[in-house]
Amino acid sequence: MSRLRIEALSTRIGAIPLKRPFITSRRRTESVTVVTVELRLAGGATGIGTAAETFAVTGESAASMAAALDGPIAAALTGAERPLTGHAEAIVASCASNTSAKAAAEIALHDAWARGLGVPLATALGGDPAAELRTDMTVSLQDPATMAADAVAAAEDGYRTLKIKLGGDWSADMDRLRAVNEAVPEASLRLDANQGWTVKDAIRAIRRIEDEGFPVELVEQPVHREDLHGLRQVTAAVMTPVMADEALTSPADALRLAGMRAADLFNIKLAKCGGIRQALAIADIAHAAGIPCMVGAMMEPRVSITAAAHLAAAHPAITLIDLDPAEWMAENGPAGGYTMHGSRMVLPSAPGLGFQAGRSSSGRNAPERDTERTTP
Repeated sequence: MSRLRIEALSTRIGAIPLKRPFITSRRRTESVTVVTVELRLAGGATGIGTAAETFAVTGESAASMAAALDGPIAAALTGAERPLTGHAEAIVASCASNTSAKAAAEIALHDAWARGLGVPLATALGGDPAAELRTDMTVSLQDPATMAADAVAAAEDGYRTLKIKLGGDWSADMDRLRAVNEAVPEASLRLDANQGWTVKDAIRAIRRIEDEGFPVELVEQPVHREDLHGLRQVTAAVMTPVMADEALTSPADALRLAGMRAADLFNIKLAKCGGIRQALAIADIAHAAGIPCMVGAMMEPRVSITAAAHLAAAHPAITLIDLDPAEWMAENGPAGGYTMHGSRMVLPSAPGLGFQAGRSSSGRNAPERDTERTTP
C-alpha cells in the first residue's frame, strides 16, 4: 500500500456540550462545535478525523473549516494517487493557514492508511500502542475555592498531575495556586498562564512559586505568543522549566525557538500545527535539540484526542501528555478509541485510530451541512 488513491472526502458539523465550563485567561467554553471528516481510499479503507472551533487559538470557525475541507483540501486529495507523505504535503499546500481543518483531514488520512495496513496508527508510525500514557487533568481558571474543589475532584478520579489555568493578576494567581496546593498537596502541578502575564510578572510569579516550594513541574506559555524574546527572558531567569505552546505552530517555529533557547519544553498540538506529519517534524527538531515535548490539544473531541495519543506513543521526544479535553465532554462520540483507567490512557489494538468503522456522530445537533466530494 505504498501509494494511496483517495476516492471520497465528506464533512459535517455538530455540537457537543461540556460537562462544566472550560475557562482560561483567553476564553470561556461551554460547548464545542466540531467538524467531522470521513475519507475513503480505493480498496475500501476509511478514516475519520475531527477538528473543533477555536477562534482564540487558530482563528477558525466550523464554517471556515468546512469550507476549506470541502473546497481546496478536497480538491487536492480526491482522485489523486500518491504516497502517504505526498497526500500530507498536498494538504499543507492546499491553502494558507486553516491548521485545524488540515489536521482533521490528515487524521482521517492516517486512520484510513493504518486501517488498510491492519495495524494501530501508533504501530504504523513506528511506535508502540501499549506505551505508558498518563495524562493530567485541567483545573479551569476560577476563584480559589472553586479551583480547590475541582482539584480535589480530579484527584479523586485518579489524576496524579493537574494542569492549573492561571494568567492575569499574578498575585491573584498565587492565591489560586495556594488553594489548590493546600487542597491536594500530593498532586504534581503544571501551570498554564495562556499568555496572560507580562515578562516582569512572569518572572516575579515563578520565582515566588519556587521560593514557596510548590510542586510545580513546568510553566506553560507565560507571555504573549509573539514575544519570543520575552519568553527567552523568562526561561533564562527562572529554574522551573518553561514550555512554549501558542508560540509553537510549525516546524519553522520549532527551529526558531530551539535556536533562541527560548523555552525548555515544547507543547505540540495537531490542530495548531496542521496535522500528524507537521507534528512529527516538530518532534524531530525538538529531539535533535534535546528539548522534551508534550502532546496537548485544544478543547477537542475523542477522535482528535485519540490521534494525539497515537502520536505520543510513536515519538521518543514526547514524554509528557496533556490529553484530557474529551473527558470534559458530555457525549463520547463514535464507539472505540482510547479508554481511561484513572489517569492512564490505553490505546486500542484495533487498526487505525481504533474506532468502529461506519458513519459516526459528531455531536448531538443535526448537521448544518453534509457534503461529499467523490472521484469523478
